[in-house]
Amino acid sequence: QVQLVESGGGLVQPGGSLKLSCAASGSGVRLYVMGWYRHATGKERELVATIGQGDSTMYADDVKGRSTISRAKDIVYLQMNSLKSEDTAVYSCYVLTLLDEYWGQGTQVTVSS
Repeated sequence: QVQLVESGGGLVQPGGSLKLSCAASGSGVRLYVMGWYRHATGKERELVATIGQGDSTMYADDVKGRSTISRAKDIVYLQMNSLKSEDTAVYSCYVLTLLDEYWGQGTQVTVSS
């Protein structure tokens, strides 16, 4: 089992920045991929960014150049800059192990003036 604890969400003005964190804990389970998805009201859940064990990264087109995903052991970070109102959503941490996938509870990010 893997437990995920997210932090860093909140209210930010357009053009501002935010850094999300997600700490994974479990009994020595290898985490192959860590990442972030988001779910905005009235929209489908969508991938934001992922990072693999070799630090290979993937970004959704609309956050590319504005966001950076990074990883330190079992903690994954998402630095988001130049935030837009369209980035408002619940951001959920995601972890893929050899046998299963896990999701965090989600943290709300609201971009508004």
